Amino acid sequence: MDDLNIFPKPVLNKNDKRARILIWTVSIIAFLGIAFLSGTKLEFKLNFDPHIFATFNAIINSCVAILLIAALLAVKSKRYLLHKKIMLAAIILSILFLISYVCHHLLTGETKFGDLNHDGILSPDEKILAGSLRYVYYAILITHIPLAGIVLPFILFTAYRALSGDYEKHKKLAHITWPIWLYVAISGVTVYLLIRPYYN
Repeated sequence: MDDLNIFPKPVLNKNDKRARILIWTVSIIAFLGIAFLSGTKLEFKLNFDPHIFATFNAIINSCVAILLIAALLAVKSKRYLLHKKIMLAAIILSILFLISYVCHHLLTGETKFGDLNHDGILSPDEKILAGSLRYVYYAILITHIPLAGIVLPFILFTAYRALSGDYEKHKKLAHITWPIWLYVAISGVTVYLLIRPYYN
């Protein structure tokens, strides 16, 4: 209980202009890099199933979701130092996720929901077998992808406000960032569980 009601000391000097430039630069590079690489597949003979990266991503997203809930409970109980440690762990895991995500897509290419024979074409029979679950999958995916794309700068700005000691602005941003981040983490796991049967 030694951290009860104690705000962490700022570890960054407040410089909003520099922070904005750095955060937007990192976010744009990450977004464009993922968008560019999403249509690329590297042809390697691997001694392991590259879909292990997707499983790893789902585990990371599950851990991030748990950490986000734990961080909310910590801040609600005024355990601010604990909240900081939990959120930094969530950020580190999210960085690992980005690396693993890129590896997975570079090594496996695209998987279509319902594509049982892995030919990249969804036949009428495959559509029937996929059933209404196919629409559920795409409904989740169509919300997951854009939110995953925009959440990074929100996370970085929210973290910057906290690490520079600007706790009022941090709190306001966190009200936006936290639910988006949580939804992205949970929907990411859901997407994985739905598409996993169609990995070749």
